[in-house]
Amino acid sequence: MFETFATDFRIIFERDPAARNWLEVVTCYPGLQALLFHRFAHWLYRLGIPFLPRFISHFARFLTGIEIHPGAQIGKGVFIDHGMGVVIGETAIVGDYSLIYQGVTLGGTGKESGKRHPTLGECVVVGAGAKVLGNIQIGNDVRIGAGSVVLRDVPSDCTVVGVPGRIVYRSGVRVSPLEHGQLPDSEANVIRALLNRIEALEENVQQLQQQRCPQESESADNAAHTDWQKAPSCQLQDKEIQQFFNGAGI
Repeated sequence: MFETFATDFRIIFERDPAARNWLEVVTCYPGLQALLFHRFAHWLYRLGIPFLPRFISHFARFLTGIEIHPGAQIGKGVFIDHGMGVVIGETAIVGDYSLIYQGVTLGGTGKESGKRHPTLGECVVVGAGAKVLGNIQIGNDVRIGAGSVVLRDVPSDCTVVGVPGRIVYRSGVRVSPLEHGQLPDSEANVIRALLNRIEALEENVQQLQQQRCPQESESADNAAHTDWQKAPSCQLQDKEIQQFFNGAGI
């Protein structure tokens, strides 16, 4: 247990640039404190001792804002950054060297018995506010974007974003686990693809019109195109679309 605590302690200095000295980490990092309480409660839980493990878990929740059921299995080197609002269920399993941000829920989806919470592999990053629900398997080196809701299994070396979570493969690119804000926007990519399809259809329509009556269609198209560009509503829509693609307000 001491070796595991030492690993939990060292990983904070590796992943948090704000960590300056050991006294600050021990006294002011609720993620480390919650893990310390949990490992003791989990040891008592495995011995079959009633009440006391849950009471320790409840006290740790009051002290740190992090709720970890004593039955959950947490690997070594796990870092819960800030941690307020983190909930980890009874049958959840978190692999070694995973990184969990505030507001994360590793929960169940119903009242079924047995294994009902997710299993996270090694070196998994779960962004702030993400929800991983049900008895699902999350592979190694998976990155779950902030605010995502994951309801299905995720293979290793994948990035999951959106609600519900969509898998985005990033083959050949290794990203630092702290860069969880640099995630692809799958919704924006789909909208961009649809706009490209619309532009292609408009070009086809213009070509067909020119083939039917070249002179009349050309003059009419030029006038319509000029009016469309001058329309303030269209300009506003173009601005809003560009802001969406650039991530403004998202």
